[in-house]
Amino acid sequence: MSSTFINRHWHLRAVLVCHVVAIALLVSWLWQPTRELWDAFDLWLFKLLNDPVHAGGLWAHIWAIGSMRPVDLGVGVVMLAVMLKAGLVFEGHQVRRALFAFLVVLTVMLLMRVLFSDLVDYMGWQHASPSLVVEGGARLTEMFPAWEERWNLKDSASRSFPGDHASVLLIWAYFMSFFARGWRLLLVWAITLIGILPRLVAGAHWGADAFVGGVFLSLLALAWGCYTPLGHRASEWLEKITLPLTLRLTKLPLLGHLSIVSGR
Repeated sequence: MSSTFINRHWHLRAVLVCHVVAIALLVSWLWQPTRELWDAFDLWLFKLLNDPVHAGGLWAHIWAIGSMRPVDLGVGVVMLAVMLKAGLVFEGHQVRRALFAFLVVLTVMLLMRVLFSDLVDYMGWQHASPSLVVEGGARLTEMFPAWEERWNLKDSASRSFPGDHASVLLIWAYFMSFFARGWRLLLVWAITLIGILPRLVAGAHWGADAFVGGVFLSLLALAWGCYTPLGHRASEWLEKITLPLTLRLTKLPLLGHLSIVSGR
């Protein structure tokens, strides 16, 4: 699979740029003069997105459905479908390697999330979500109590920074953006935006949770997973050790025709 970033070599300039941008973004949130701007943006965004929910009706129902845990799984299935559908973004022979490479990058980000969370706690940067802080906010769990009991609506968090949900969507979008072009690139970012919005509308996360914390984690994962030899070597190794299983799966009636198995 040819690409500009899953390669055998270090791209030190790209690694440096990712780190500089990520750190500058975090510093802008921590430094008091610019933190005031972030806080104003957070409050403005929350009111912009959350206030219309008070009216109820179809608008509130849409975001209540979007905030259900099972819908998160559905978004994940759509993301995988876009990645694994041969001829959409990747050719059939590229699909398996692309999936392995993305899983490597995602794993890097999840490990960084653990380390960063410890730092956030130690430094006292953690905060509660806007639904727990801003008076008068619309709470989907209160508007749809039966749905909350059955489907576990997500509209609050006592520890909302950084935005885990946003970081996963963003790293997927970054990864796919290296390959997708035209309307396919728009599709990738539309899925990402649609996936991020429910948490912001419901007040489970501040804008900075996604656009500072989520971007910070995803940029660091992009740097170490894609602009170093790690992504290439780890995905190559995964493809090699799973080859015996893949060869067996090609003989099965249905699975054998999937691009991730057949390479076609």
